[in-house]
Amino acid sequence: MKKIKENFNGLGILKILVYVFFLLFLVIPLLSIFLVSFTDEPINIFGSLISLETLQTTINQFQNATLDNFTAIFQNSTYFASLKNSLYLAITVSLIVMVICIPIAYGIARTKMPFKKTISALCTIPLVIPTFISGYSFIIMFGRSGWATQIYQYFGGEGFFIDPYSMTGIAIVQIFFFFPYALWPMVAAFKVSDISLEEASRNMGAKSWLTFSTVTMPLVIPGMLSTALVIFAVSFSDFGTPIILAPTDLNLIVVEAYREISGFFNWGGAAILTVVMIAIAGLAYWLQNYFTKNMNYGSVSGKPKQIKLNDNKMLTIPLFVFSSLIIIVPLLSLLTVLLQSIATTWGRGLLPNGYTLEHYQTIFTSSLGNIQNSIVLALGALVISVVVSAAVAYFVVRHRSTALDFVTTVPLIVPGIAVGIALIQTFNTAPLQLTGTAFILIVAYAMRRLPYMVRSTMSTMKSIKADIEEAAINLGASTFTALLTVVGPLMLPGIAAGAILVFVTVIKETSISILMAPASWAPMSLAIFQNVMRAEYYSAAAMSIVLVVIVIVFQLIAEKLTNRSEKKMK
Repeated sequence: MKKIKENFNGLGILKILVYVFFLLFLVIPLLSIFLVSFTDEPINIFGSLISLETLQTTINQFQNATLDNFTAIFQNSTYFASLKNSLYLAITVSLIVMVICIPIAYGIARTKMPFKKTISALCTIPLVIPTFISGYSFIIMFGRSGWATQIYQYFGGEGFFIDPYSMTGIAIVQIFFFFPYALWPMVAAFKVSDISLEEASRNMGAKSWLTFSTVTMPLVIPGMLSTALVIFAVSFSDFGTPIILAPTDLNLIVVEAYREISGFFNWGGAAILTVVMIAIAGLAYWLQNYFTKNMNYGSVSGKPKQIKLNDNKMLTIPLFVFSSLIIIVPLLSLLTVLLQSIATTWGRGLLPNGYTLEHYQTIFTSSLGNIQNSIVLALGALVISVVVSAAVAYFVVRHRSTALDFVTTVPLIVPGIAVGIALIQTFNTAPLQLTGTAFILIVAYAMRRLPYMVRSTMSTMKSIKADIEEAAINLGASTFTALLTVVGPLMLPGIAAGAILVFVTVIKETSISILMAPASWAPMSLAIFQNVMRAEYYSAAAMSIVLVVIVIVFQLIAEKLTNRSEKKMK
């Protein structure tokens, strides 16, 4: 009894609340969607706990449980095709991205490539552009009236140069906008690999190309494998690009799950596709951790030597040209959307017929509510993320709460569309009927982005010595008071950097917004999607630019705060 009283203090209550949060909005929804895959209809878990009638209904549902949905993955041609196509797309994209990133990463890490800093800066452009905007930009560029199509036809080509409404179009968009996820880990791998081994190879008479293929590349293979699995998971769970570009006859698992729930209200079909997405994404992340844990590319000869950058122009010039050709695609995509946003009309021509700012005026009058909604929803998600992540970081670092550490990594594995479907199903009926409200949308945003916030706060928490906290306790403060008044302020740099990262990623969130946002709380991402679907391309382009500008501004703020935090820690 005494032990219970000791644990039932401010800190103990906070820990209980954190566990309740994850139980309500992550564990139970995922469990619920798994159970629905057997019953083929929604299950009211919360209602079953307070109502005998609802409990009896749930029992009856389980008496009719079936494995039909699991067998349907292989028997239903649509489901099987969607799974096969998604796997094919993800594998293709990850392999091509690896091939593309090797020369760029090597050029940045190991050579005096011309304009290396500029290339490095431009390689961040794809990270600030939401995926559905990148897909939309390819329609403007390579659609029937796109300027790239016009150039292609001018030189004698017929039809499309690249058909954006195809598997090829989706793959190309993902390749050019996802490659930075693999590029920077590979740059780091090239920088930390032991250069003395390469020098030994050259001293023994091996030519540069042989040294690169037999020594340099094996040293960075572990990093390549883990990043390839990251690209696979990102491509497989990407919703923004396929929802814009995938034609009706091209089945992809994320789009099929969205159609099942939003178009047909087929809970069983949506549930089994969600379970499959989670299982495959989980397998990819498990493999990534496995390779990262059991393989490394560190120094094997003590302190690594300083890398001498290669200045051979026969190498650096081709690397610069190749890097420029890769980065010019997302740059042209962004510039194309910008031109569309200020065009009076833009038909079959290389440039618009005229220029105007009326589309921006329209946005800041009729669509100002969407901008405000995005900011309010992002701030709401931010508040939840700050409170929960700060508590999680404290309990993981100070109390070694491995269970909390594990549960906060789960949202990394679960695709956004899966989170949305699980929450909709779980909170669709009384007593917790939250589906269609701004609150559950905010919770969904926060849950998706919590891992980023937790990692940022946890790194700061590890740098705070326990002595400071113990001193406050010795002076009479409770552990909870010490957390609020001593540890909390010291965590602010990590919280600030993580908070802006959460805000930026929530602002451009696509899958959850399209699936869950009510009409009265439609954010910018949903408004852009709806404008594209209604063929209101000029308004969609203008709002896309506003969204990108907001993302860039807050990302720059995040970088400054992060750099300032690192300087203080040093």
